[in-house]
Amino acid sequence: MPSIQELQDFSTQVRRDILRMVHAVNSGHPGGSLGCTEFFTVLYQEILNYSTDFTMNGEGEDLFFLSNGHISPVFYSVLARSGFFPVKELATFRKLNTRLQGHPTTHEGLPGIRIASGSLGQGMSVAIGAAQAKKLNNDDSIVYSLHGDGELQEGQAWEAIMYAAGKKVDNLISTVDYNKQQIDGATDDVMPLGDLRSKFEAFGWDVLEIQEGNSIEAIISGIKEAKSRTGKGKPVCILLHTVMGNGIDFMMHTHAWHGKAPNDEQLAIGLSQNAETLGDY
Repeated sequence: MPSIQELQDFSTQVRRDILRMVHAVNSGHPGGSLGCTEFFTVLYQEILNYSTDFTMNGEGEDLFFLSNGHISPVFYSVLARSGFFPVKELATFRKLNTRLQGHPTTHEGLPGIRIASGSLGQGMSVAIGAAQAKKLNNDDSIVYSLHGDGELQEGQAWEAIMYAAGKKVDNLISTVDYNKQQIDGATDDVMPLGDLRSKFEAFGWDVLEIQEGNSIEAIISGIKEAKSRTGKGKPVCILLHTVMGNGIDFMMHTHAWHGKAPNDEQLAIGLSQNAETLGDY
């Protein structure tokens, strides 16, 4: 397993990738991507049991589904740097005929991508279906999913949350990127979510929180704790308290960088705050 320093170095390089990808096409979603960099790093470098010899059914492997698909830059960077496809392909992000669309798609056959996730609110349903398929196939692997907090304003998400508990889908760990920001402002201003922990618990889920959601150590500990709670009759929810735009000082704690690309000067500042570690693409 990689050391904490190696995971931190990996995260730093991923932040550089995110900035460069979005800047190159003046399009994309850096804020949430930066906020989830440590989560994706830990998931793919420490937690998941997977093969880079990619198959859609993932038999005998842990599966991950990204529901808030607009944070594709962090997903693509981590997949590439985990060996799913060449790192140099990151340079094609959002370009014509690329496999790296702004929101992940499946029709181009990009390794690591099992669902198209441009429409918010649907990932929970897909993850539940995959988890139930695992059970039917006597596959004891775990299904993981990630959701935006603003995404939980979607009704379909709560129908799925109710279903997962009712059907005892206890091989599912769903994480909420709880940065309290969305495209139009703070979630409390757009549509308050209330007490998310109490809501998930009322729907029959086992819930834990990672208060330091941008700490490598805290994420490792939190996900391992969540994993220990699987198989006990309840789906598991992690409320991951992250900072939008983490690691780039002028992007942090604001919704302003949800879907805005940095200009040349801003790119240079962001890169200067994250020294190259693994080599740019």
